[in-house]
Amino acid sequence: MSSLQVRRVRFDFAGDDVPFNWQPARPAFAMQCNMISFFAPGFEKFIVDATREGIPLIRDPEVAAEANAYLQQEAQHSAAHASHVRALARRWPGLRQTMDEVTASFDRLTATKPLAWRLGYTAVIEATFTPYFRVFLDHEDKLFAPGDERVASLFLWHFVEEIEHRSSALRVYDAVHDSYPYRVKTIAGVVKHIDEILRIISRGFRTHVPECDGGKFASLIPNGLSFKALRATRRAAREMSTPDQGTYAGVPKRELINMAIGLVRSQGPGHDPAREILPPFAGHWFERFAGEPKSVSRWYTAGAVR
Repeated sequence: MSSLQVRRVRFDFAGDDVPFNWQPARPAFAMQCNMISFFAPGFEKFIVDATREGIPLIRDPEVAAEANAYLQQEAQHSAAHASHVRALARRWPGLRQTMDEVTASFDRLTATKPLAWRLGYTAVIEATFTPYFRVFLDHEDKLFAPGDERVASLFLWHFVEEIEHRSSALRVYDAVHDSYPYRVKTIAGVVKHIDEILRIISRGFRTHVPECDGGKFASLIPNGLSFKALRATRRAAREMSTPDQGTYAGVPKRELINMAIGLVRSQGPGHDPAREILPPFAGHWFERFAGEPKSVSRWYTAGAVR
């Protein structure tokens, strides 16, 4: 029996229009989250397909049960981010093409890569989430609270559940293939694919969202992982925002250093995600969901205890 809980949270993206720059105080962070919403449905579907294929090969019933709960959580994330994307596409219909291109890119991996590689890809990415998202949750008052509450609440839910199932992808990979050298070999392919996804999303945002609607901030997303693309993004950030509007403005440097160390350590041979330091906010979120499940879709106005 898995301890993971499948939570169905519905966000009101069918109501008022959702701003492209949903967090004006930190436009680079808003764009980063928009990028995640376009990345998530294809990636989560990729995870679900690979995990479902791998479950019959798992001999440990406990791991198999966790894998089932984990893929159900990921399916919920996919549906929620797809609703965010649909809300954006209502105003800027060309974004549907961008979403389709991202999904097709993941579908090509599913069709052409062996199961071990796909599970390795998932384990590589999922291992980075706890050190990465911990900083966001530790500073949610700066990053999320001032923005559109629907989008903020979506990401708070997604990030705490990623931390909840932080060990699942690696456990599934180890149960099916259990080769650290092979997993390390997938990293180059993961980086290459992330480069492709970034280029699709960056190009789509620039093409389909007018500058007057916030499309100018699309240049805050790198057009790939090349040095030239990253340099252009840094230049755009200097031109479009003040220092206090940066994604990590107000975050102590030691926390950013710890995040960087955690990202590197997450790919090490002895890394155990279960030992990660967890953000206190995650515990608060789970407690509140247990008592008022509907309130988490409007985290900041539905009676949150600060």
